Amino acid sequence: MAWPIWLRWALALPLFTLNLYVCRQLLLPLAPFPGLFLTSALIAFLLDIPRRWLTRRGLPRWLAILVVALLTVGTLVLAGFTLVPLLIDQLVQLINALPSWLEAAEGWINRVQEWALQRGLPSDFGDLSSDLLTRISQVASQLSQRLLGILGATLGTTINIVIVLVLAVFFLLGGESITAGLARWLPDSWRNLVVSTITRTFRGYFAGQVLLALILSLGQMVVFTVLGIPYGVLFAVLIGFTTLLPYASALTIVAVSALLAVQDPSTGLEILVAAILVGQIVDQVIQPHLMGNLLGLQPAWLLIVLPLGARAGDLFGFGSLLGLLLAVPVASCTKTFVDAWRESFRTEPE
Repeated sequence: MAWPIWLRWALALPLFTLNLYVCRQLLLPLAPFPGLFLTSALIAFLLDIPRRWLTRRGLPRWLAILVVALLTVGTLVLAGFTLVPLLIDQLVQLINALPSWLEAAEGWINRVQEWALQRGLPSDFGDLSSDLLTRISQVASQLSQRLLGILGATLGTTINIVIVLVLAVFFLLGGESITAGLARWLPDSWRNLVVSTITRTFRGYFAGQVLLALILSLGQMVVFTVLGIPYGVLFAVLIGFTTLLPYASALTIVAVSALLAVQDPSTGLEILVAAILVGQIVDQVIQPHLMGNLLGLQPAWLLIVLPLGARAGDLFGFGSLLGLLLAVPVASCTKTFVDAWRESFRTEPE
């Protein structure tokens, strides 16, 4: 029986909503394991790139996986003994320096108030100053407590990291058979398109983003060290890895520059100019060669899908951060599938 298209859409929407609700009810009690599984799958996607490169060079598949796994674990251990203690030390110093920076911020507000009084402008900044300082003090206190909480939860974090790495290795070993088994559930006409689109988009997007984050972090680190920027390693890593989220690194640069400008305006200006220059070099020179026009999404759509991804991650128990990371490639794959469905729908009467 051929139903009218409006009736099919009218039935599809409530059924789709019902399926999403059922998935949410099933996934929430399992948290945080769905997030760990997704993280492991993403890591396996990334590690499969050097594994394929080694396999094409003649190494057996099991040996290529072993080499990639050992190199990954060795890199993490090296970073844990060298970079992580430096980042924690600079973060503690930054938190300890916040009270003096708050006093400097209060001084800036008072000077602005005096300037406004001299020119007969509205100058009732007293409530704003006290409220701003109170809120910043609360944020600093919460950061200190979170830091202590993270350091205190080292055992749980270590267990989760071990689970993620072990799952990633298993996904590497059986990834092709798992993908083939899941693909059998798809219609024959859509199977190749779905598998190739997801593989190309996710692998290309995350590989490109991680490489850009590493390059940007190293570049910022070198420039900030040469300029003598305080807490340069911490800020460089923070700016670099917020590149994983579209537009987040620009907001981080502005926030870090404003924070340093409270104590020393020239330092804030230096870090703003240096970070923008390094970021533009990476965006204009390196990014086109790594990713090209992989996603095919307009910037306006990126601004829409990011908050939706964060909200979906919270609703389904994956976490807002993982939702933000997955939002862009999922939206890109969805666009490809919708375009293909529309073309097939147009040619169906013929």
